[in-house]
Amino acid sequence: MSEGRRFNRILLKLSGEVLAGGASFGIDAARVRALAAEVAEVHRAGVQLGLVIGGGNFFRGVAAAAREMDRVTADNMGMLATVINCLAMQDALEKQGVPTRVMTAIHMNQVAEPYIRRRAIRHLEKGRVVVFGAGTSNPYFSTDSAGALRALEIGAEIFAKATGVDGVYDKDPRKHSDAVRYEQVSYQDVLSQALGVMDASAVAMCRDNKLPVVVFNLNTPGNIMRMSMGETVGTLIR
Repeated sequence: MSEGRRFNRILLKLSGEVLAGGASFGIDAARVRALAAEVAEVHRAGVQLGLVIGGGNFFRGVAAAAREMDRVTADNMGMLATVINCLAMQDALEKQGVPTRVMTAIHMNQVAEPYIRRRAIRHLEKGRVVVFGAGTSNPYFSTDSAGALRALEIGAEIFAKATGVDGVYDKDPRKHSDAVRYEQVSYQDVLSQALGVMDASAVAMCRDNKLPVVVFNLNTPGNIMRMSMGETVGTLIR
């Protein structure tokens, strides 16, 4: 990733919590519309976009109950929650005039296409945004890992993780006022220092396949476009 380099194909990971807006649970329609407008702007600039969306805005609401559940059952619920968010984003994008396909790792043919790698790439080549739901379809894997996997499978040039903070810090900036932000950091430092920006398995997957990762603040309007055009936003992991 270099300053001013426009990307041709990006995998953008959005946290489910962001879709909740100011609420702690569910979907804030205005927030989803605003995100869709930003994604649509990038799409109109000619960038091919794949999206992975977490399910935390729904699953956090049942987290207490999930602690009493079998882990596999709880993870399956979380994967289904991501599909709800994918459908909401698809609806908002199509209202922006952006052709969109939802593809899910768990087959649910009445509401989405099954994930097939070659078909997903073809959708991207035809100018459609592809929203990937249901994680990897496997328990014990987060949507970070799903995002890294899909980025590699579709040949994305970068894995962009949009969060509520403006990059990777040496400690949690929401708890420590003296936290220091990195402009660049290595995969190995993220793992060895347990920086916690994303799952270790996702970081290792990106490291082993030399896929750069950028972590940036989704709450700053225009950051998706800035990142897509190669401007320096957030932290680059490489």
